Parts: sequence; C-alpha cells; structure tokens
Amino acid sequence: MSLQAEEKQRLERIAKELRLTTVDVMAWSGGAHIGGSLSSMDIFTILYFKYLNIDPANPKWEDRDRFILSKGHAAAGYIPVLAKRGYFPEKDLRSFNHFGSPFAMHPDTNKVIGCDASAGSLGHGLSMAVGMALAAKQLGKDYKTVCLMGDGECCEGSVWEAAMSAAHFKLGNLVGIVDRNRFMIDGPTEKVMALEPFRSKWEAFGWHVIEIDGHDFDALDDALAYAWKATDKPTLILANTVKGKGVDFMENNVVYHYASGDSALCEKAKASILKG
Repeated sequence: MSLQAEEKQRLERIAKELRLTTVDVMAWSGGAHIGGSLSSMDIFTILYFKYLNIDPANPKWEDRDRFILSKGHAAAGYIPVLAKRGYFPEKDLRSFNHFGSPFAMHPDTNKVIGCDASAGSLGHGLSMAVGMALAAKQLGKDYKTVCLMGDGECCEGSVWEAAMSAAHFKLGNLVGIVDRNRFMIDGPTEKVMALEPFRSKWEAFGWHVIEIDGHDFDALDDALAYAWKATDKPTLILANTVKGKGVDFMENNVVYHYASGDSALCEKAKASILKG
C-alpha cells in the first residue's frame, strides 16, 4: 500500500533537509563519511519520522524501539537525524568531531542522546541487535530492534553468526536493513569481497528477505510495514541504494566514501541536492 501523497512529500522534504545538513556537517567537521551517510538518508528518515516508537523527551524509555547504526561511520548522517527528531538542538551539530564534542566520526551511546549503541568496529551491530531483540522476547516486551548495516561489513563472519542466532531464536521482533550501495572504502564490494548471491544467503540463514529500492519511500514503507508485523522469524530489508545519493558528482563514486570539503565544494554539493 503506497504512502499518502502528503506524507510522502513530507518524508522527501525531511530527507532533502537532512542531506543538506549532512553536507554542512562535513564542512564544520573538516571531513566526513559522506557517501554512505547520503545513501542511508531515506532509510533514516522513514524510520525516525514514521516507524520508530520513541520519545526524544524520554530517551531511555524502557519500552522504546531500539535502533543500531552498525555502519557507525555514517554518523555524519545519523546524528543530524537525531537532532532534527528533537534529541538535542541542531545548532550543536556545528561542534561535530571537534575537541570536547559529544559527536565524533562514530556514535558513542554514552555521549550522544538517543543513540542506543556505540558503533565503529564493523560487523558488531547485528550481534548487539540480536541481544536486544532476545532481551525483549525474554522480558515480554513489544519493542522492535532495527539494525542498519553497510554491505561492506557483511563480509565479516560475526554478521553471519548473528544472522544464524536470530533465526535460531525466532526473533520476529528484529529488523535488519542492509544499505546495499555496492561500495566500501577500498572499492566495489563485488571486487573486494563478493557478496552475491546476497539475498539467497540471508534466506538460507532463515530470514524473511525483502529486496527494494532504498530511495523509494513507497517501497520502504511497504517493507517496514511487513517487517513490523512479522512474528515468526527476523526480517532483512535489502535496500538497493546509491552511494552519495542526491549529490550528482558523488553518486557511485568511491572517492566520496570519506571526503573533506572546502566551502566551494560544499556549496556545489548543496546546489545539487536542491536541484534534485
């Protein structure tokens, strides 16, 4: 079932605003993992502005849904989402990666309000998510746990150990999302360490798998609506995305996995986002 036109336009507007802020963060911090932050932005947006049952006024609420950014280097996109959702003032983003700031290149749950897990060492997020989902099941809690992974980290063995555990414990309250932008820091995933047949691997590990365009809000909404109703086993949303989405010269360009930008480059990037 497609989103109502007004709601879809609202999500698209928020995602565009957040992409602009992410470019600002790159400028304020002197550099950021911009490509994967932009490819994840539509996923962040629909989760935080439609699906996740959270309360920014009570960030430690026991019954909140949990979100783990396993691809922690996308903090330059994720932390602006938390700010826009109301966890802390957006003006605080100007300190991103500065000395004494709570905001670094990877999120720290002890410093960033609203962040449920520290991330940075790739391949660990899904294991933490399995623990949170299993805890909810044992405690009789209804909250969902969502874990956003990068495709580049899925060559880590720990991801597949966690995937096997999630299916074994029948964690229908766990939703995994892979930002399948097909690039990692060293180049295309299929050249560095091939993942295909990727969907079949998740299915073989016992997950529901839904493959979608990760920039299509209707498709994201349908996939998440399905995942939110699942009870028998975990759901994996394989979101096909574009590295650097929204900035024409960054799209599908591994150079922009991490980048620093002077004012001219940032203005050029923001102009491309506004044009799109």
